[in-house]
Amino acid sequence: MATDRKPEFFKGAQLRVAIIGCGYVGLPLALRFAEAGHRVTGFDTDPKKVEMLCAGKSYIEHIQQTKIQQYVNSRHFTATTDFARLEEADAILICVPTPLNEYREPDLSYVEATAKSISPHLQKGQLVVLESTTYPGTTEELVLPILEKSGWKCPIGAGPDKEHVPVDFFLAFSPEREDPGNKQYGLAQIPKVVGGVNPPSGRAAQALYAQVVARVIPVSSTRAAEMAKLLENIFRCVNIALVNELKMLCLRMGVDVWEVIDAAASKPFGFMPFYPGPGLGGHCIPVDPFYLSWKAREYDFSTRFIELAGEVNTAMPYHVVESLGEALNRHNKSLKGSKLLVLGVAYKKDVDDLRESPTLKIMEILGKKGADFEYNDPYFPQLHKMRHYDYSHMKSVPLNPQNLAKYDAVIIATDHSSYDYAAIVDGAKLVVDTRNATRRVIRNREKIFLC
Repeated sequence: MATDRKPEFFKGAQLRVAIIGCGYVGLPLALRFAEAGHRVTGFDTDPKKVEMLCAGKSYIEHIQQTKIQQYVNSRHFTATTDFARLEEADAILICVPTPLNEYREPDLSYVEATAKSISPHLQKGQLVVLESTTYPGTTEELVLPILEKSGWKCPIGAGPDKEHVPVDFFLAFSPEREDPGNKQYGLAQIPKVVGGVNPPSGRAAQALYAQVVARVIPVSSTRAAEMAKLLENIFRCVNIALVNELKMLCLRMGVDVWEVIDAAASKPFGFMPFYPGPGLGGHCIPVDPFYLSWKAREYDFSTRFIELAGEVNTAMPYHVVESLGEALNRHNKSLKGSKLLVLGVAYKKDVDDLRESPTLKIMEILGKKGADFEYNDPYFPQLHKMRHYDYSHMKSVPLNPQNLAKYDAVIIATDHSSYDYAAIVDGAKLVVDTRNATRRVIRNREKIFLC
């Protein structure tokens, strides 16, 4: 076990890399390091996941099983639940969830528990990197003190006078930028922002990530890196809220918001199109802004844009249900007792990812209002129990003309590419489209209610 590692050490070949958390972020990262020739061990508390990985099997739709098998067979990748094996690693990367609690406050229990699992096994010269999205200060204020209970030290500091500060281990933050299902930008093509708690830590992390991504963007501190990630997602959150609010105004004014967005997007500068929908989903955009607004209160600062955007986006599932009720009324039906089919439970098209999906909230509201609903999603044959919802009794129903005709309305909540929207409109009595997925459907336009 090498204990005299310097930042330049992490430029070397055949490093031993530990990835804690083998989910949508950790598993692709682990496979990318294995692809670059390093020895990777995935750590997870779920023994079923570990068992599948060691057998070369995938539990994430867009991650090919053959790829996992390849690196398991070549002994470049394995998985374990035994955190004592962290002692074997050169670098330890933390990729665990950072959700919100029931009061929309940061839940850092997974990060804290992971840091506590690392601390007893931390070795001199190891590099630890937090990738989980969080508020500025988490790496220094939460992770560092726990790791230093090991007896090893990593002094905080930046600037020329700290350039050669002696450290026992290296600590950095490098936010994940994983976009499940994105075929244009994979992990290797997306630049990696890196900030260390001190210059040696920053250099060590830069050297490590430079081996697996096309470009590394160094910043002065972990706080700057943490804030950069939040800015990326708050930018999207605020702009999506803006277009969602404009959608509701356009509905009242009798203007097609989708046509307006397409027209505005023809401007070659100064405009970036965002599109309305039934609410925010995914592991970042619905959650990350609240991390910063919570932290801002510590500084007596009100993040009004963030909070207003949160209000608008949180209201969208309720808007969908209200629009559905209005559409049913036009057909002399009430929402209570109506038989409904929800199309798509994934948070976005063509992925097997349920995290923070607005469809789950829509289903909850429908249930409270007395509607009888079922769902179809090609990526989820059956639902499972989640942090805030339990639809584990539900299975995806077949999508065919006979089934479609049974429902009072069909709600398009996620616009999967595999859906035949013309056939859906033909077969259904009423279609409530939250994604403009039926824009190219010519026949039976009178059946379609855009919301």
